[in-house]
Amino acid sequence: MCDIRLIDGPFEPAQVHTDFLARFGAYGAVTAFTGVVRGDATGQAVDYLYLDWYPGMTEASLLAIGEAAAARFEVRALCIHHRCGRIDAGEPVVFVAAAAAHRRATFEAADYMMDRLKSEAAFWKREVGETVDRWVEPTARDAEDLKRWSKT
Repeated sequence: MCDIRLIDGPFEPAQVHTDFLARFGAYGAVTAFTGVVRGDATGQAVDYLYLDWYPGMTEASLLAIGEAAAARFEVRALCIHHRCGRIDAGEPVVFVAAAAAHRRATFEAADYMMDRLKSEAAFWKREVGETVDRWVEPTARDAEDLKRWSKT
């Protein structure tokens, strides 16, 4: 089961987590991760992140990542909720969760989904602040994180 949602507006990760636990906690292990928009971009204050998306294409990229995680790890349920549009600094931008009989699979699935989301999801990211207005590309560290998954 993959719960994949693209959200154009604020959402509450704690509620998504509570709902996920209520539905899938009986499997025995749940790992969840929430990503928040940083207020600092290499020393420059960021007011907001704008995630541009292409309807249909972006959702398909999220679904492909979720389905790949489900195929790769022994998990019973996965969740990806990802914002698009304007997201102010300090606001949640992404929530992922995985449920399985054993913890290791949930940790790995959540880590895998985040590495793929950061580098491969169909978004165009722009950081905006008083002294910064730039497009954001995956970093060398993001590429290294992603490479780990091609080794196994």
